[in-house]
Amino acid sequence: MEAKKTINSIDEYIIQFPIEVQAILQKLRDVIKESAPEAVEKISYQMPTFYLHGNLVHFAANKNHIGFYPAPSGIESFKQELSQYKCSKGAVQFPKDKPLPYEIISEIVKFRVTENKVKAEAKSKKNK
Repeated sequence: MEAKKTINSIDEYIIQFPIEVQAILQKLRDVIKESAPEAVEKISYQMPTFYLHGNLVHFAANKNHIGFYPAPSGIESFKQELSQYKCSKGAVQFPKDKPLPYEIISEIVKFRVTENKVKAEAKSKKNK
C-alpha cells in the first residue's frame, strides 16, 4: 500500500487534480485571497487553508464536489444563500459540474475575517 503523500503547499495540492478541477480550485483560491488579503496560506488537515488569527476557511476537491469549510458560523450566517447546496455544520458542497457561487464565497470569507479579527481583539484585551 502506498503511503499518502504529504502536501506542503496549496500549489502542490492543486496540481494533483485534472486540469479542469485545477482551474476551479485556482479561481476559488484567488477569490479567497482577494477577500482576505492579509490571510496566510497553509495546508491544514491536508487541505488548502487560509489562516488569519486562526483558521479562516479550508477548501478541498472531492469526487463530485468542491468542499468549502468556513466554520459553523460561516455556514449558519449564510444559510439562506447556501440553501440550494448540501451543507453540514461546518461545510458546504458545491457540485463540480456547476459554476461555484464566487460572490457568496467572497462574502463568507469577509464575514470570517471580521469574525476572527473581533475574536483576536477581544482575546488581546482580556490578556492585557
